[in-house]
Amino acid sequence: MAFDTVAERSNELPSFIWDEALIRRYDLSGPRYTSYPTAVEFTAEFGPEAMAEAARRSRATGGPLSLYTHLPFCAHLCYYCACNKVITKKRDKAMPYVERLLREAALQARLFGADRPVQQLHWGGGTPTFLPREAMRHLMAGYAELFKLDSSETRDYSVEIDPREVADDTLATLWELGFNRISLGVQDVNPAVQKAVNRVQPRAMTEAVLDEARRLGFRSINLDLIYGLPYQTPESFAETLEAVIEMSPDRLSVFSYAHLPDRFYPQTRIQADTLPSPQQKLTILHNTINRLLDAGYEYIGMDHFAKPDDSLAAAQREGRLHRNFQGYTTHSDCDLVSLGVSAIGQTDEAYFQNNHDLAAWEAAIDEGRLATIRGVALTRDDRIRRWVIGQLICQFRLDRKQFAARWQEDFDRYFSDELRRLAPMIQDDLVADRGQVLQVQPAGRLLIRAICQIFDLYRKEGASQRFSRII
Repeated sequence: MAFDTVAERSNELPSFIWDEALIRRYDLSGPRYTSYPTAVEFTAEFGPEAMAEAARRSRATGGPLSLYTHLPFCAHLCYYCACNKVITKKRDKAMPYVERLLREAALQARLFGADRPVQQLHWGGGTPTFLPREAMRHLMAGYAELFKLDSSETRDYSVEIDPREVADDTLATLWELGFNRISLGVQDVNPAVQKAVNRVQPRAMTEAVLDEARRLGFRSINLDLIYGLPYQTPESFAETLEAVIEMSPDRLSVFSYAHLPDRFYPQTRIQADTLPSPQQKLTILHNTINRLLDAGYEYIGMDHFAKPDDSLAAAQREGRLHRNFQGYTTHSDCDLVSLGVSAIGQTDEAYFQNNHDLAAWEAAIDEGRLATIRGVALTRDDRIRRWVIGQLICQFRLDRKQFAARWQEDFDRYFSDELRRLAPMIQDDLVADRGQVLQVQPAGRLLIRAICQIFDLYRKEGASQRFSRII
């Protein structure tokens, strides 16, 4: 068992404990809980009509919105990638896609309500910076006509950036369009690793983007890393981590690579015998968490770290952290409008997803139809369990009085079977039952997905192999 060094020096309860025996016991497959119910529960029975009705019910609430746009185009194929993407060098594909996005946005603005403030906006992909500057400007101008875009300092307008796809005026254009947060894909700074995954990206290139972003005023800058890639070792990844710590991002996401070449064809180009062993991956993760904590980052949960003064860390301390398909967020009260191929949206009562196939999505939009092909309507029980899982995965605690006040239910009575199944985790000190509060313990933070799974009605018999391993 190992304690993080920061906590040892402060003589406080450590924020994190590494217990390899517990990790091996509970490191099974399980959802990442970017939604509950998870996408596995989405069905084709939930189609455009159900989505439109969910949007109309959302409109009646009058609350704020989050606007997600999926931009699938990439100029380069990263071999590890499992995202929905279109590899092409043809930049002229961008504008027709943008025009269709705006037609789809017009449909959804009428359903959700054009007068609701858009407090959160995110461009994901793919590679959003694949878009030429005129396409970016046209898309945001169109959104501004259709929705009430927020211009206040509290807005959260973010974009995923591939530093290889950043021209001299890219960041300035994004800043001009209202974006105030960026996430940079890095994965690893080691040249051998980069070559093996077809993502050659010199450290100086990443640093130049970071420096320019800071000069312009972007905040909460995030860097993405991946461990488990070809030719990585604990020693090589430690060097990558030191380089990243020197870059001093506000947030860090450190994802585990899942090698599934049968499901994701690009991964067939990665040779399995070049991957680190399971034990090496555990060592990389253990060392990474300890080093980031020692460097002053806070462990937000699962793969995410943030500096103490970052808005994510503040939201977690204040019990305001939320989780959705974009990961952790501070905007818990926003219904999510989803635009583009394969994009997933949500309201308080439903989740819904667009067609994964680009041609099919285009056809639906060209015919003036919603492109929804599957989703799920939430029962009251789904909403209760979503709230419980959200409290555990975001705040690492659950208050029984807060639960009773919100749902008019007795927690112990409602979850009597779950509490029985939680007992071994309490005995293993993953969770502490303190009467009023269920508190995730330092040893349980890394295994939070396993803890949440106890309250997942759809996983009552155990997680299916459709999910990745917890660690």
